[in-house]
Amino acid sequence: MQLLGIHHLTAVSSQIRDNFRFYTQTLGMRLVKRSVNQDDVSAYHLFYADEKGTPGTDLTFFDWTVPRERRGSRSITRTALRVSGAGTLDYWSARLANEHVAASPVTERDGRTVLDFEDPEGQRLTLVDDGGTGVSFPWDRSPVPSAHQVRGLGPISISVPVLAPTDSLVQKALLMRPVREYPHPENARHTVHVYEMGDGGPAAELHVAVQPDTPAASPGAGGVHHVAFRISDDSYEAWSDRLNTLGVPNSGQVDRYWFKSLYLREPNGVLFELATDGPGFGVDEDEATLGEKVVLAPFLEPRRAQILANLKPID
Repeated sequence: MQLLGIHHLTAVSSQIRDNFRFYTQTLGMRLVKRSVNQDDVSAYHLFYADEKGTPGTDLTFFDWTVPRERRGSRSITRTALRVSGAGTLDYWSARLANEHVAASPVTERDGRTVLDFEDPEGQRLTLVDDGGTGVSFPWDRSPVPSAHQVRGLGPISISVPVLAPTDSLVQKALLMRPVREYPHPENARHTVHVYEMGDGGPAAELHVAVQPDTPAASPGAGGVHHVAFRISDDSYEAWSDRLNTLGVPNSGQVDRYWFKSLYLREPNGVLFELATDGPGFGVDEDEATLGEKVVLAPFLEPRRAQILANLKPID
C-alpha cells in the first residue's frame, strides 16, 4: 500500500472569469469539469487538466469572494506544473512575457530546470521540466502547441515552522520516503526537505520548507486550499482503516462521485487529501465535451435549477 503521487491541487480564486481565461487561454489547460463546491453550492469548482482529465493533472479552483491570501508558513506555497521538451521553458518565458505575465528567469533548482511566475491573483506557480517522464495527453484545442503543453502537476511545496511532526506523519502514516534536501530558493538559511511517493519523480514529490521565523499564512484568494495524493481504488478502505488505526484525525470516507476522498491535516495545519483515481471525470460526461456544461454530483441534481440560478457565467 502506497501513495501513487499527486492527484490534484485545489486553490482559491475570487475572480473566476479571469481565472478561467488565464488557465485555458494563457496556460492552455483544458477545463475538464465545470461543477460547484459540494459543501458550498453557491461557488463554482473548476477543474483544469490535460485532455482526458487524468489523475495527477488536475489544478482546481473554488470560486470564493474573499480577500487575498496573506502569505506565510503553515500553508501550501507553490504549485509546480510539469512541461517537457527542448526549448519548452524558453517558449514559456516568451509566451508569458507576451501575455504580460511577470516571470523569473529560467533557472536550475533541485537538479531541474524551472520557471517561476504567478497568476493574476498571485497564485505561485512553477513550470518544471520533467524530462518527458510518463505518458501525456495534450489537448488538441489548446492555444499552446502540444509539445509545450502542461503535462500535469509537479512537486507541491509547503512551509512549516518545525519539521518533526510533519515528518512523522508523512513517513509513518502516509509512507512517503525522504530522499534529499536543498536550500530554499528565497532564503538559503532555510532547508527544503523532499519526500517522494510511488515511483518517485516530479509527479510524486512533496517539498517541505522549514521556516521557523515565518508567520502563519492567512487563507484567501491566490492561496491554496489543499493538496490531494493519489491512491488506488482498491486501497481506499485500507487507507481509511490505516488512518483510524494510527489515531490520525480525519474526515472519514467522503464520496466526491468522480473520486473518493479522505481528508486530514498534517500537524502544522496544512490540509491533505487522499483521493482515488476512479471512477474519473468520464463517469458523467463524454470525453469530447468535458467541461462544457455544469455537472453536479447526483445528490445535488434535485437542486439543479436553484444552483444554476445563483452561478454567474464564466465564458
